Amino acid sequence: MSENGRSRSSSPEFNPLAFDEGFTPLPEYKPAGTTALDFSGLLDEPLKLHEDLTSGCGGQLWPAGLVLAKHMLRYHRDELNHARILELGAGGGIVGLTVAKGCGTLDTPLLMTDQAEMESLMQHNIALNGLEDRVQGKILNWGEPLSQEVVDLKPDTILAADCVYFEPAFPLLMQTLKDLLALNPSATVYFCFKKRRRADMQFLKTARKNFTLTEVKDEDRPIFSREGLFLYTFTRK
Repeated sequence: MSENGRSRSSSPEFNPLAFDEGFTPLPEYKPAGTTALDFSGLLDEPLKLHEDLTSGCGGQLWPAGLVLAKHMLRYHRDELNHARILELGAGGGIVGLTVAKGCGTLDTPLLMTDQAEMESLMQHNIALNGLEDRVQGKILNWGEPLSQEVVDLKPDTILAADCVYFEPAFPLLMQTLKDLLALNPSATVYFCFKKRRRADMQFLKTARKNFTLTEVKDEDRPIFSREGLFLYTFTRK
C-alpha cells in the first residue's frame, strides 16, 4: 500500500528538546501480518514486510523506519549502489530491504543486523522479497566487539531507525556507534528516531559530545517533525 500523503500545516521550530515528557506514546501492537509499501511510488514494485511481535517489539513496523527508508530512496539512491551498508537494529528490515530493493544493484551485499531473536524474521523478509543476493541478515549485539564480518565490510553507510527506545541499551548502542566510526572514520550514520521520553534526548546530548551531528534536510520534515520524529547524520569529529 502507498503511504498516506496527508497535508498538514507548517511545523513548529525544529527543536527535539522542546517536547514534553511522554509526548508520543508507543504505537499500538497489532497481530502478525504482511504489509506492502511503495513509498509514494518511489519503489516500482512494493516491498513486502511481514510483521510479527512474537520475538519482540522489533518485529513491528515503526515510524522512524518509514521516514529513514523513504529518505534514503529519495536522496541517496544512486550513491548507495556503491556503498558498504550496515543496518543496526533492523527488526523486520524495513530500511535495509527498502534500500536494497530500490537500488536495483549493490556492489556489496547490505548487512542487516539485530539480536538473535530477530534473525528469523529478517531472513523471512529477505526471502519474501527475493533479495538473498543483495542482503544478508546477521546477529549484532550492541556493545560487543564488532564481528570479523563487520570489520571486513568496513561499512561507510550505517542505517539506524528507532534504535532509541530502551534506556538501558543506550550505552551499548553508543559504544557500537563509536566502534563503527573508529573502524571507518569517513563513515556516515543516518539516524532517525521518535522522541518518546526525556531519556531519548539524553542519548542525543551524549551523541553530540562524541560525534558531529547534522540535521538532515528532507521535504517531508514539516510532516514527520510534527510527529516527534528526528533525522540526523552522525560523523566522526
